[in-house]
Formats: sequence, C-alpha cells, structure tokens
Amino acid sequence: MIKKSVQAIDEIFHIQVSENQISLQKTNKEISGDYTLVVFPLTRLLKQSPESIGNALGNYLKENINEISSFEVIKGFLNISLNNLYWIDFLTIPLNEQHFGFTTPHDQEPVVVEFSSPNTNKPLHLGHIRNNLLGDSISRILQANGKTTIKVNLVNDRGIHICKSMLAWKLWGNGETPESSGLKGDHLVGKYYVLFDHHYKIQVEELKKKGMDAEKALNEASLIQHVKDMLVKWESGDEETIGIWKKMNSWVYDGFEKTYRTLGIEFEKTFYESDTYLYGKQIVHDGLSRGIFFRKNDGSVWVDLTEDGLDEKLILRGDGTSVYITQDLGTALLRKNEFGAARLIYVVGNEQNYHFQVLKLILKKLGYEWADQIYHLSYGMVELPEGKMKSREGTVVDADDLLDEMYNTASEITTSLGKTSELKPGEAGILFRMVSLAALKYFILKVDPVKNMLFNPAESIDFNGNTGPFVQYTHARICSLLIKSGYNKSIVIDSDLIRLMDIEKEIIKYIYDFPAVVQNAAQSLSPALIANYIYELAKSYNQFYQEIPVNKEPVADVRQFRLNLSYITADLIKIAMSLLGINVPEKM
Repeated sequence: MIKKSVQAIDEIFHIQVSENQISLQKTNKEISGDYTLVVFPLTRLLKQSPESIGNALGNYLKENINEISSFEVIKGFLNISLNNLYWIDFLTIPLNEQHFGFTTPHDQEPVVVEFSSPNTNKPLHLGHIRNNLLGDSISRILQANGKTTIKVNLVNDRGIHICKSMLAWKLWGNGETPESSGLKGDHLVGKYYVLFDHHYKIQVEELKKKGMDAEKALNEASLIQHVKDMLVKWESGDEETIGIWKKMNSWVYDGFEKTYRTLGIEFEKTFYESDTYLYGKQIVHDGLSRGIFFRKNDGSVWVDLTEDGLDEKLILRGDGTSVYITQDLGTALLRKNEFGAARLIYVVGNEQNYHFQVLKLILKKLGYEWADQIYHLSYGMVELPEGKMKSREGTVVDADDLLDEMYNTASEITTSLGKTSELKPGEAGILFRMVSLAALKYFILKVDPVKNMLFNPAESIDFNGNTGPFVQYTHARICSLLIKSGYNKSIVIDSDLIRLMDIEKEIIKYIYDFPAVVQNAAQSLSPALIANYIYELAKSYNQFYQEIPVNKEPVADVRQFRLNLSYITADLIKIAMSLLGINVPEKM
C-alpha cells in the first residue's frame, strides 16, 4: 500500500516522494478501518488541504488495489478498510506455514549474548532471574529473526568479593560442606559471604569507636586486610588458597546448574574470569607499552578518559591484581576472536551503564574498531513488595526459594480452581511446574527491560489477568475445543460463505501482525513486545469463545473456518510463548 501511495502522489500531483515519507499505521479500534494513512505531513509538500489529498489518494488506492473495500477521510487521516475476503484468504498462510512469523536462518556472523554472569560467592537471586530470562528470551527472539546466536555466561569466580566467602569459611567453617550441612552448595557459600560482612561491620564499628573516621576504618579493618592478602596469594598461585577456591567453587557450580535446569536456561559456552583476567592483563601491558595507559606512583595502571567527558579509570591495582574492567577487556577480545561475532550483547543491570561506556572507549583507544559492535542491554532493577534486596546482609530473595514458593502457590491455586480434575496421576506436578514458571517468566518479561519493576508473586499467578497462566489456560481451552470437534485442518472451505464478525476480524488482524511484532522485538531487544502481544491475542480469542458458537455452528464451512481460526491462534500462542521460554499445556 505504501508503494501504491507513492505511485498515486506521482500520478495525481506530479511530485515524487520516497516511501519513508508515507506514514501508514493500524487504525485505532474506536474508528472504522484497518489502516490509516497520515495525510498531514504531505500538506506542505502538495500544497492542498488534508481532506482533498486524502480523498484523492483514497479514490486512487480503491481503484488500483482490489483488496480495498472502502475508505473514509477524517481531517488529516485517510482510513482504509480491506474487504473480508482478503482477511479470510490470508489465514491460509499461518494455517499451512510452520513457524509462521519467523525468518529463515541464514549464514552470517553470529550474535553473542552474555547473560547471567553470577558471582561464586552467593546463590542466584531474583535479580539474576530477570537477567537470565531476558538473555534467554532475547536469544530466542534473535533466532526467530534468522540470526545465529551464541548464549554465553561469564562466571565471576575471582576477586575481592570471592575471597570474602573463602576467608569466612576458612576462619569459621570448621570443614562444613554441602553434604554435612544439607545445604545446596551455592547457598552454603552465600552463608559465609553474609557471615564475613557481619564480622567485618563489627570490626569497622570498633575502629570508629576508637576515633578512626569511617572511610579509613573500612580499609584498615583486619578482615579486609586479610581478604586483600588472600587475593594477592590467589593471583600468585598459592596452593592452599587455590585449593579452597576450587573446593568452594565446585559447590557453587553444582548449585547453579540445578537452578538453571529448573529455569530451562542453557549456554553454548561458559567463560570464567579466572581465565579471562589474564588476557586482560596482557591488554593492559600492551596499552602501557603504547602509551595509551599510564602508571601512577603506587604502581597502579590507569587510562585518562577526561577528553571523552569522563574521568581517569583504574584498570590494574598497585599490587598487580586486576579489577572488573581488566577481565572484561580480555573477555571481549576472546569472544571476538573465537566467534567472529557481528555483535556482542551484554545483558547487565543499569548500574553498570558507566562501566560499559568505559569498556567501549578503552577498546576504541586500543584500536579495536569492532568496539562499536558492543551493546549493553541495560535493564532496570527488580524488587519485591518488601523492598530492595542486599546480598551482603542476607536479605536477597534466593532464586531457589522463589521458585519453590511459585510452585507451591501454583499448586494451591490451580487445584482450587479445579484445573487438575481431568489429569492423570503424575500429570498434576508437571502442570504445577509449567504454570509456576509461566507465571514467573511472563510477569517479568512483560515489563520493558529498561524499567525498574515490582515483582508480586501473588499477582503473577492469576488465571484472569495479564499473566502467563491466563495465556496458558487460553491455549488449553482451544486444544480442548479442537479435540472435541475432531478437527482436521486439511478440510477446504468456501470463503464466499464466510461473513466475518468483528471479533473474528480482530483476531485475524492480530495474527497478521505477528511477523512485524517478532521483528520489532528483535530490533528493540524487548521481550515485552512479544508478551503483551500474546495477551491481546488471548484476550480477543476469549471474547470470541464467549460470544460465538464454534462446534454448535450448523454451517459446515463456517464451523471449519472458526476451527481454523482457533487452531492458528493456539499455534501462535505456543510459538510466541516459546520466545519467552514458556511452555503451554494442552490440558488444564
């Protein structure tokens, strides 16, 4: 229609315009029509009133596009209606096309998506859940757009914060293990991270009572001094320190894997900072030799970013130990060299915006032009109704605890609503897990990634609102309808016998929009576009289900058409939900 509009302007007004100058959008639901051509921008160019331009274009398009049944000009808007036969015939595409809306994969440089990036001093928590769900969903959406994606994890397995739990276990652990404590490995290590902070705060307060100022007390406390010494020993390869590190990390990795398995998260490759920081150090030494970095009197290495509107940035401590930016430099170079990536996407919270700005600047100064391919998907924080979470104080919501709570809540609500009455023994547990994960994933992913969000477990498991369980139930409802009808999609219908109801047309238009939604979600890296699209589709179908008989329809062709519409809707819900990493049941 855009091309025809360009042609119309040329033939009617003898003025050439580009397709970018034509604004075509879906007509608002309150107004009659399917598509609206915005005429206002053309008035200055064509030197006529919006109404005259709209009518001229409307008449031309109606005469030259068979699918247009009528048009209406309201002020500066040309509202165009397509005939019912166009929408009915369109349904043959999603009815017969597998993975409708997806782009065929094509050979190209891959997109590397880094997400999760946990620390080995604590278990995964609610914030990690949002990170994992975003990274996994974005990877799926990019794949649906024909991209080759490589999902990677960077485990923060070294540094000051890791040494805190190591030192606490060494001082107060008495040889405790996951087996002896009955605790999941990552939870056990997290316990000692909290314990360190408890004793550290006591030491700091004691020093402050003796007259030391707060900042100095934080640096002079004996525990933090021991932690710094432990880090130096670790980077020097001290046998005892490395032994503790390996033992505690193995506990954590086992715990992480169990949580990932529950969430349905997988990675193509896992990087470890204990490896990548060495590459980062090589880059730092190279930058020093080329005069890009400079060394201060205490031996620390810095880069001057003041000309770029920032400040001086530490990239290597005076004792030779690395900082976050050190290993991130090494990791970026490793990935670019290993995968030949067209794009490096980092799914990391918005508190690290400055960090990634610095990372790109340093790589550019080092001569790596591909630094422009780095993209920081900055997402907002997630909180519970109780408020913010703090790892050091042990007030975080552990991912495992939340997953268990979601499962129990799903079990209670699903059973109380009678949605397990037709299930065989053993099927109920599978359904509870499916519903609980859908509730969690959908509730988090329906929010624009850039926004902070409040996660309310009670609201997420609601079979009537904008939730995962509501969408799941819609899918199960359609599957039940199709089974009862003995549905056969190969039956051919006579399109001339179909008279579209408004709600049927609304559903078809949602189906028609799906490929564009998938593309837009990839361009904006926002699973929220997919989630909210699914909700609107499911909501419209439920209205259709309540208002219009399907299996009781006496006219065979009309009944088959409505079954086709139902089948396509169920299939699209399943496909779209899979982009969010969510499964849908056939019975509920």
